[in-house]
Amino acid sequence: MDDDYVKRLRAQVGTVTTVTASDAKNQFGQVLDSALRGGAVVITKHDTPKAILISIEEFEAMTMPRQKLDALTNEFDAMYARMQMPEARAATTKLFAATPAALGAAAVKAARRKR
Repeated sequence: MDDDYVKRLRAQVGTVTTVTASDAKNQFGQVLDSALRGGAVVITKHDTPKAILISIEEFEAMTMPRQKLDALTNEFDAMYARMQMPEARAATTKLFAATPAALGAAAVKAARRKR
C-alpha cells in the first residue's frame, strides 16, 4: 500500500483506518461506524488506496473552505471589473496626480464623514 498517501491523509484528517475492498463489502456496517466515529476509512484494492469513506461532517469541513474561497474569488473578480471602468481609471489617475496637501484634505474629509 502507498504508505506516504496514508501518512498525508492522517496529517489532514487525523484517524485513518485502512480496509480492503473485500472487507469493506463484507463488513460494511463496521466500516461505516468507523467513518462515523471520526477520521477516514481508506479502502484498498491490491494494496493500493482506491477510495475514502468519510462522514458528512468531515466532508463539509473539507469543502466549506473551498466554498468560501469561491465566494472571495467572485467578490474579487467583481471588484476588479469595477476598477476597469473609465470612471475608476479617471479617479486613479487623479489620485496619483494629487498633491500631499490634497490627499490630506481628502483623508480628513473622509474621516469626518465616518463619525
